[in-house]
Amino acid sequence: MTHDRESRNAEQPGTQLARLLRRWWEEAGGPSDGRRPTQQALAARLGIDQTTLSRYLNPRHNSTAPPRIVEALHTHLRAPATELDRARALSRAALEDTNRQRPSDPAPPHTPTDAAPGTPTANVTLPAADTVTATVTPDAPTPDASTAGAAVSGVTTAGPAERGRRSGRARPLLALALTALLSFAAGLYVDQRQAPTGPAATGAEERAGAGGAAVDQDGAAADQDGEKWPLLYMGTEAVDEYARGRALQYLLQAHGYDLRADGRFGEATHEAVMDFQEKNHLQADGKVGDRTWPELLKQVGPGAEGPAVRAVQDLLNNVGLGATPVSGKFTAATGEDLKHFQRTHRLRATGRTDRATWLALLVDQRPPVSAPEYQRAPVSRPPVSPA
Repeated sequence: MTHDRESRNAEQPGTQLARLLRRWWEEAGGPSDGRRPTQQALAARLGIDQTTLSRYLNPRHNSTAPPRIVEALHTHLRAPATELDRARALSRAALEDTNRQRPSDPAPPHTPTDAAPGTPTANVTLPAADTVTATVTPDAPTPDASTAGAAVSGVTTAGPAERGRRSGRARPLLALALTALLSFAAGLYVDQRQAPTGPAATGAEERAGAGGAAVDQDGAAADQDGEKWPLLYMGTEAVDEYARGRALQYLLQAHGYDLRADGRFGEATHEAVMDFQEKNHLQADGKVGDRTWPELLKQVGPGAEGPAVRAVQDLLNNVGLGATPVSGKFTAATGEDLKHFQRTHRLRATGRTDRATWLALLVDQRPPVSAPEYQRAPVSRPPVSPA
């Protein structure tokens, strides 16, 4: 029986991936000869912690190493070129298995759709025919003693026989308790809605968060409630914004601007953004945030070509899935990668870039493991004259 369980476990993509990555590392050579790096040094090169790397290389567990980590390990460990495609396929299959096994989120309690933030609410749960649980926020005053007593008597749970004898007496008391609680909560809600509010926030967009991740603080005026788009703008020098910066430049190209997609938010990108904002009746401040991103977006799908497709492919290639060719042509492989991303982020797997997909792609970005291709071009240096 133990052997059967191990055989079934070995057939899982995550286990096969762990064995393959472990073999790459073990066959890279010994640490003493300088060929095989220690796991600590290898983790530092990959930009992950050593515990995570050890889990990726442990055949006793299902490895969930994403394709971009698999590719980086293949490069650093100089693994056979013929095994890269198999490792990518195992990585994708392992991620699919993990997402299928993820438990679904419990349904949130029902609240009024137009309730303002911070408004006290009353949540009523009916787990059985004669059992009622009423919950009011902690800062709300309690009803009077008679109402509270009625609520307590209605909440008490009895056995089946006892509950049948008391059901006729309990229902009027339950109705009274529910009416009192809901009326009290409704009164507080009306008072909250009628209370004067402070001045509205102005349109200053500020950078926040670690690692350069930023959001537009003017989100209250955005078209979709709760959306927070990355904020890009030109600083004192042309900062490399990586895939987000290249996606911005590709989208500006799609709107007719002649820019180099190098990821650096420099003067040329700043001028193009301001011109785009003026033409689209936006505040021309050169900052790309909650208002500007939605105007730049273009829906792309099967058969599409051009800079907007390159933007999608570049973002897909750097979100942890990796291996998406940046060709400017929306191929079948691009569609499958996009559907995989949408499924893992609980979006509709349409294979097309709607607003929600663009937002998820832009938010779920991180600095790449290695330098982008445009930064790896050889640099010409003048010859050194002999001394």
